[in-house]
Amino acid sequence: MQKSRRTTLADVAAAAGTTVPTVSKVLSGRSDVSAETRTRVMGIVAELGYRGRSGRDAATRGAQSPFVDLVLSGVEGTWANRALSGVEHAAEEAGVDVVVSVARPPDDAWLTRLLARRLRGAVLALVDTTAEQLATLAAARVPIVLLDPVSQPPSTVASVGAANWAGGRAAAEHLLSLGHRRFAVLAGRRTHLYSQARIDGFRSAVTQAGHELPDERIAHTDWQRASSAEQAAQLLRDTPGPTAVFACSDTMALGVYDAAAALGLRIPEDVSVVGFDDSPEAQWVTPALTTVHQPIAEMGSAALRMLLRISADPPRVDLPPADLPHVRPSRVAPREELATRLVVRGSTAAAGV
Repeated sequence: MQKSRRTTLADVAAAAGTTVPTVSKVLSGRSDVSAETRTRVMGIVAELGYRGRSGRDAATRGAQSPFVDLVLSGVEGTWANRALSGVEHAAEEAGVDVVVSVARPPDDAWLTRLLARRLRGAVLALVDTTAEQLATLAAARVPIVLLDPVSQPPSTVASVGAANWAGGRAAAEHLLSLGHRRFAVLAGRRTHLYSQARIDGFRSAVTQAGHELPDERIAHTDWQRASSAEQAAQLLRDTPGPTAVFACSDTMALGVYDAAAALGLRIPEDVSVVGFDDSPEAQWVTPALTTVHQPIAEMGSAALRMLLRISADPPRVDLPPADLPHVRPSRVAPREELATRLVVRGSTAAAGV
């Protein structure tokens, strides 16, 4: 068998129709590259599986940096604040500082800024990364950890998440124990990994108990309260209507509260509601919301500690060359899943007649 050759910067430049210095500028976050060229180079980096030099000096280019980056998909709501709190707590213990960025799709500005900094690495929280973005970070040898990944990450990318499937199942088991048999689910976007896991866990318990959760009783929204209220109203108007609704976030559960009030339905007398996250808002509403506790701050701390371990001892993970696609990566990145638990409050009660 002919020995394979490692993909070089020159290979990337030739395939992208540009120069080696331009490719180097893209991977170092330089701003003097057109958006079109940057996108083309990132695509070629992903296609060829290019990675920077793997020597200790290259792999640890930011190992002595006092900074790590936390990239958030948004700063609204309490989820981001709790994630930041956990990351900052672990960073303080480790003696590093946190730089906060916001990823606003489809703009790649956050990636360019991250590449331009000499960072220890970055935690990407709820950021829906593309294959091209992940490949560019890998090529630039920037260690990253995905916090609550939006889609299934490659085996070469480290991640920290919650036991979403188990949380969804716990919600269903609680409602089943109260005698509920007609369910509805208010879910997030169909492509979001954690939303689908919560649905699958919920459905598994319902099915195992000998009942059904028809697809038409599952509504997908954009995670916002107003749109959740609209979808919940449609679910609650069904005949016969559900006696219990599982919302895949507490914000969406508040939308169920709004819809129930508009329809003259009482919680929990007419319909029980279970949320997910255990945000502070869950205790502010009346009745207080039964929800699945997601340890968001702890997840942030775990992600930061994992990032520091990776940056101190970076794994050698070389993608297979294009002519040997069957070759498996040499090392799988770490994964961590933190437990969820059900918190029972006043929004659930025994099913009526």
